[in-house]
Amino acid sequence: MLTAIVPRPSVYSSEIMQTVPKDMSHKNVADDPVNHPSHYTYGNIECIDYIEDKGFDFCLGNAVKYITRAGHKIDAIEDLKKAIFYINRKIAQLERSST
Repeated sequence: MLTAIVPRPSVYSSEIMQTVPKDMSHKNVADDPVNHPSHYTYGNIECIDYIEDKGFDFCLGNAVKYITRAGHKIDAIEDLKKAIFYINRKIAQLERSST
């Protein structure tokens, strides 16, 4: 079983701050469980905005999503295991395409 090594968030803090969208209107609304759920909107950037800005595919986007919400919705361990699942799936895709 592969395990993921994720760098400390501070390593990317300056990169993340450069991607904060100019329109932060979602920060001015109450928790909207459909359009702006609180487990994705805490901090300086909404999870989906970061994923779209970076152009992540399905697997990488889901990994970011589950890492982002870990500890903010239900079970952090389960969310981190889901992130690892998607990272491992992406690794397998890359390995298949490189052969």
